[in-house]
Amino acid sequence: MIFQRTPRNTPRILAVASGGGHWVQLLRLREAFAGAEVHYATVDPSAAAVVRPAPVHVYPDANKETKVKLALAAFRLLMIVLKVRPDVVISTGAAGGFFAIRFARLIGARTLFVDSIANARHLSVTAQMCRGVADRVVSQWPDVARQSGAEFWGSVL
Repeated sequence: MIFQRTPRNTPRILAVASGGGHWVQLLRLREAFAGAEVHYATVDPSAAAVVRPAPVHVYPDANKETKVKLALAAFRLLMIVLKVRPDVVISTGAAGGFFAIRFARLIGARTLFVDSIANARHLSVTAQMCRGVADRVVSQWPDVARQSGAEFWGSVL
């Protein structure tokens, strides 16, 4: 670990998702965050209204086709992880989730990537990348989990 986190009584979660369906699926997991201090990171500043009073951190929307924005998103997520110092990072995708999980591992945080329900035939590229980094990668389809080595815990829909 590069940086140590300070132990605390209430777990701190950083929940990360880009917009659209990734964000909707992340919000469906909120019940599981009960009793924790939750911070959100997303690409859409208007998302703050949905999760208020929880803090929302914004990073640039990017993908493999927008290399400069992808680098900016990675840097911003590194800063978010170092500022929040989460005990746990949970992501439903996409690229930003991978970066948050990668950086969170450097500070000793536990990590979980939940692949989108839309990936009914195979893991997403992000989930495949997270398989080598995250503590847990979960598919919402039992066949995909079985074929890919991911775990199946049910679906969030």
